[in-house]
Amino acid sequence: MTAIETLNALKLTGVDKSFGSLSVIKGVELSVRKGHRHAVIGPNGAGKSTLFNLISGMFPLTAGEIELNGQRISGLAPHKINRAGLSRSFQITNIFHKMSVFENLRIGVLAKHGSRFDLLRPISRMRSINEETGRILDLVGLSVRSGHLAGDLSYSEQRALEIGMTLSTGAEVILLDEPTAGMSREETAQAVELIRKVTEGKTLLMVEHDMSVVFSLCDRVSVLVYGSILATDTPAEISKNSAVQQAYLGEDAA
Repeated sequence: MTAIETLNALKLTGVDKSFGSLSVIKGVELSVRKGHRHAVIGPNGAGKSTLFNLISGMFPLTAGEIELNGQRISGLAPHKINRAGLSRSFQITNIFHKMSVFENLRIGVLAKHGSRFDLLRPISRMRSINEETGRILDLVGLSVRSGHLAGDLSYSEQRALEIGMTLSTGAEVILLDEPTAGMSREETAQAVELIRKVTEGKTLLMVEHDMSVVFSLCDRVSVLVYGSILATDTPAEISKNSAVQQAYLGEDAA
């Protein structure tokens, strides 16, 4: 393994995905450096969510290889990939609506520590688990909502909770799928600051349509068009790339 490879938290090599005769992901080569915030952008139907599903183990690869911190994870089940240090959120909010905010977060903390329900040791008495859950609540700004049902939260609060659930397993590589989708300008600004705070010192790979979010938050940007990576560069260089402007950013980029 070369010195450059050891700097990569995530590496995709020749990744393909086909559904029958339909080729969705085509020979994707992508490296995400440790500690970087890296965005994948592209038009609707480019294959961004499919790519996330491949990385997180939701879909099997048709061809290629995916490595996490130098170890192959392609072919592993999602829970094993999570245990290896990668966690993701989904484009559609994925929380337990009938459970409290605290209980939602505690599930991930329990999974992280391999804890299970035990009639002889009530979960409410598991002090270290509860304390760790409380720290995540503080981090995502939901302490005052701890006892509320997750389903009663506002949309932006539910997204913050899902980010907290993504963090609760202790993963160092975080995948966020359109974390600001459906938010107002004010909510988006708050979400960006939250993401910036909670991913400090971690590696972030995100799919995001809001270019102001991408260009203000991320170190690197990859543009996915028709299942292939068109370009990878800094936000400043991507914004000036004429091929990217024509394929995706269009007149707004000018």
